[in-house]
Amino acid sequence: MPRSVNAVASRARRKKVLKQTKGYFGRRKNVWTVAKNTYEKGLGYAYRDRKRKKGQFRALWIQRINAAARIEGVSYSKLMGMMTQKNIEINRKVLADLAVNHPEAFKAVVQKAMAN
Repeated sequence: MPRSVNAVASRARRKKVLKQTKGYFGRRKNVWTVAKNTYEKGLGYAYRDRKRKKGQFRALWIQRINAAARIEGVSYSKLMGMMTQKNIEINRKVLADLAVNHPEAFKAVVQKAMAN
């Protein structure tokens, strides 16, 4: 009896990967072994970069807060220290949004943190 290999499912699996590698350059898009390796590598990068994205956004927020704080005459580090002392609990995402879109509200937060 001949060996059954289920060609339909095998081909479907390959087509699924080759469809994902559609825009790649050279053999990466149409040679099964090369495309499969590239696809798997890409999934690894996607997983890693979903984690990295969070840190990159935090760095962006800190830069925005620092720039706005320096306009008010205080550094980011000092501002965050003063906010901790005064128990002002605003996260960096919201603080950065205030700094960019609502400078008067950010200025009020800085004044509150600096008040003796």
